[in-house]
Amino acid sequence: MDVEYDVVVLGTGLKECILSGLLSVDRLKVLHMDRNDYYGGDSTSLNLNQLWKRFKGDETPPAEIGASRDYNVDMVPKFMMANGALVRVLIHTGVTKYLSFKAVDGSYVFNKGKIHKVPSTDMEALKSPLMGLFEKRRAGKFFLYVQDYKENDPSTHKGYDLTKLTTKQLISKYGLDDNTIDFIGHAVALHRDDSYLSEPALDTVKRMKLYAESVARFQGGSPYIYPLYGLGELPQGFARLSAVYGGTYMLNKPECKVEFDSEGKVCGVTSEGETAKCKKVVCDPSYLPDKVKKVGKVFRAIAIMSHPIPNTAESHSVQIILPQKQLGRKSDMYVFCCSYSHNVASKGKFIAFVSAQAETDNLQTELKPGIDLLGPVDELFFDTYDRYEPTNDSSSDNCYISTSYDATTHFESTVMDVLSLYTKITGKMVDLSVDLSAASASEDDM
Repeated sequence: MDVEYDVVVLGTGLKECILSGLLSVDRLKVLHMDRNDYYGGDSTSLNLNQLWKRFKGDETPPAEIGASRDYNVDMVPKFMMANGALVRVLIHTGVTKYLSFKAVDGSYVFNKGKIHKVPSTDMEALKSPLMGLFEKRRAGKFFLYVQDYKENDPSTHKGYDLTKLTTKQLISKYGLDDNTIDFIGHAVALHRDDSYLSEPALDTVKRMKLYAESVARFQGGSPYIYPLYGLGELPQGFARLSAVYGGTYMLNKPECKVEFDSEGKVCGVTSEGETAKCKKVVCDPSYLPDKVKKVGKVFRAIAIMSHPIPNTAESHSVQIILPQKQLGRKSDMYVFCCSYSHNVASKGKFIAFVSAQAETDNLQTELKPGIDLLGPVDELFFDTYDRYEPTNDSSSDNCYISTSYDATTHFESTVMDVLSLYTKITGKMVDLSVDLSAASASEDDM
């Protein structure tokens, strides 16, 4: 390993793989290492035997659940917004040619004890049982304002400066009630808590537009797409991409000790007695534990079922957001479900996840509102992991550390972390102006 690299990437989690791909496409010399003998790190995908080994030790999975190889259970399950930043990054790097996507059937929100389809346009708002007649009209007008809004065309702004007006102030101009604000903010704009209400409205309007444009793209019931065979395909796609550009991947490399020079700047990574010299290191928090701090914990339930989630119009893939206010929480809860139709389970089987930022010490009680929506389950597993974020100054030590994955079941926050790290590493922005048709969900798959 006497070669000098521009960047050594440690860990093959999704964030690290995307960054490795982006840097390889920029023609940087990249070495990518992982202490594990499998791709994916914390965001790996498990077959049935691996899932049982992780949660039930030496027990074997019951035969009626199906063959182990039919399962690809993501440990960090997240859907992709069809027109969102992650899909744009995948197209920008060319990884889409290694993946097949399929549209996600449903996008729902929990409101007053029931689940409802999330309306994303003025027409859907008028049909939605989430609101009474007069509220529907007010919401329809607001959705219309958002649909017509163009940042560079002041004639669409109606005199509102959304860089100064807060979201709360903008919404109050349309007289919407708290109930409507709740589902718009959390299930359409995908905010994780209510802090957005006191922030400039432009971000929320852009998020709502992205949601509506993503729904329109596949004319489906949701704005989301998901790879066939699950997210485990992504790290492998990026590994192939990196190889095409001359990058090197090494799995099963123990220790991976980051070395620093006398000024505290990174100068290499040592594994098995050999040091790869480098100028910069990109890694997940587990590789540099003294440069991160714990910021929370995620609780997750994983269920194997023989039916779709009730009240979701028989959706084979679906996201349900349970806004914090509906549960008396400080942050939202998320339900994610996919099935054999995305090739992640045996025929007739569904995999559902319930996840939330931990707010108590009692995992099962805290996740109960989400689990109660699932109906009967064949198997149920509980998982928990700590969340870390970096405390170092990357400009002084050249260590670029990703933040742990949050509880959301969509990729918007994950990809923002990746894009921000890329800019810190290179001083450039990723060009996200791409031809979105390069990532299509084929008609047969709809």
